[in-house]
Amino acid sequence: MQGVTLKLDESGTHLSVHISPLELSGKIDINLVQNAIKQSEFADFYIHDDAILTLLENIQRAIKTESSEAVIERVGERKGNEIKCKVDDGQLSATMTIIKGYGAATLTLDDLYRQAKNHKIVRGVSSKRLAALLQSYLAALAGESVSSIIAKGLPPKTGRSSKLQPLVQNALDRILRPQASQHGRVDMRNLGDIICVKVGTELLRRLPPSRGRAGYTVTGETITPKAGEWLKLRPGDGTAISEKDENILIAEISGMPKFKDQKMWVDDTYICKGVNVGTGNVNYDGAVLVNGDITEKMEVYATGDVTVNGFVESAIIHAGGDIIITEGAMGKVNDAGTEYSTTLRAKGSIHIQHGQGLDIKCDGGVTIGRQLAFSKVVCRKEMVVGPIDKPNGNLFACSIFSQNRVQAGTFGAVSGSNLTLDFSDGFNTLLARKDSLDELVRQIRQNCSRHEDRMKIIRSKFIPEDLQGKVNAAQELFENEHQLMQWLEQKALELAANKENYQQQIVVSANKRIYPGVVIKLNNRTWRAEREYGKANISFHGHQWQCDAGA
Repeated sequence: MQGVTLKLDESGTHLSVHISPLELSGKIDINLVQNAIKQSEFADFYIHDDAILTLLENIQRAIKTESSEAVIERVGERKGNEIKCKVDDGQLSATMTIIKGYGAATLTLDDLYRQAKNHKIVRGVSSKRLAALLQSYLAALAGESVSSIIAKGLPPKTGRSSKLQPLVQNALDRILRPQASQHGRVDMRNLGDIICVKVGTELLRRLPPSRGRAGYTVTGETITPKAGEWLKLRPGDGTAISEKDENILIAEISGMPKFKDQKMWVDDTYICKGVNVGTGNVNYDGAVLVNGDITEKMEVYATGDVTVNGFVESAIIHAGGDIIITEGAMGKVNDAGTEYSTTLRAKGSIHIQHGQGLDIKCDGGVTIGRQLAFSKVVCRKEMVVGPIDKPNGNLFACSIFSQNRVQAGTFGAVSGSNLTLDFSDGFNTLLARKDSLDELVRQIRQNCSRHEDRMKIIRSKFIPEDLQGKVNAAQELFENEHQLMQWLEQKALELAANKENYQQQIVVSANKRIYPGVVIKLNNRTWRAEREYGKANISFHGHQWQCDAGA
């Protein structure tokens, strides 16, 4: 624009506008000055609008007085980029903030690295994060601020606590993992020796805790980890801490060892060569080991495990632990299928090599070595028919009431005999608990809401000093009620999650085939095998049973 000149000072920082009144060809206003700056090489400078207004006032005055002297006003300046780095209190992360300058030189990636190093941020710096921050800076307008975490330290990892390592296996574990023969093949008849430990046998070792993993800060300092804790070694019944090694638990009595829920104990064990009319029934406070058969109409009751190294026929066995039958079990069933001559009850799990005509009920899982037929099974955990690593056994003509996965090689028989697998009991128990808890939550929530309204009214009033104590007590009761409501709501959410998990874990897995006559139930949701299937998985999804053949 004629008569208007833009000039930098000697430092190259400040911008001035020089206007010669005599050379102006027309009227001048703030828009003309601003456009002149925007179209010049100084468009990125920081411009002071109030300085331009002052300039215009001075030029108007010069025109009125017909002055020939140039009017000069400093209207802008160059502002450099501003970079700030902040390290958090724990020194585990660092944030870089860039305020883009006006007319400043463009920053490079090396500039950002240099700034980080100047702020002693030397470890955990992310090149990707810095590059992304640089791109954000380049896309920003002058005066805008961009920020990002550019470095992260590594928090120390606390060492794991000491672990308890069993030195002897539970009887059931030895049964389910047959020993290999001398010829390198697994002999299914060699199920390992079911032995009782002797006094002084080492049962459990306490492994030392780990030291943990060191961490580091973004400033390069090492963070020392906290070592794991030593778990207290608590001797169970029939065990004691070794005098030679405080980390070893030894048997104090001869008997059958048991490790469960991080606790080792030794059951006083009654050992006999069989249970028959000659020996009489067995009722023992401890474990029972029968190295022989249990014959017809005999009864065995034990508070611990019951292990039978033989055959069971039309007998009753009740165990406070596991029931293990290394051979088979057989019983008779009435025509209505309601009465069984062989009854097995366990608070733990039950293992049988093969069975027929059995009434089985346990709180744990059920494993069948080869085949189960014409029986009733009620269990809470998984049921496996065949080797645990590859279930290929046969299951037919049974009523199974399970709360978990059921695996076998073949379900049903060619004859089309009925096999029912019902998963309703566990689901209905969960539903009943959920409904009761939901109703309780509803009532507590209503009470809590009503009490909250009353507390608001009370707090809005003037409280005499002699009543302040009672108000505080009421407030404390209300807070306790609110905490109870939150705890119940959390439990309700957990039950809802358990309900979903239950539906996901009830699966029937056939590794060989499924014959017609197999029925799978979850309340009124039923799946029937109307034809023969090969290898398949039957699972419950979307409120219905689905068959994944060939899975």
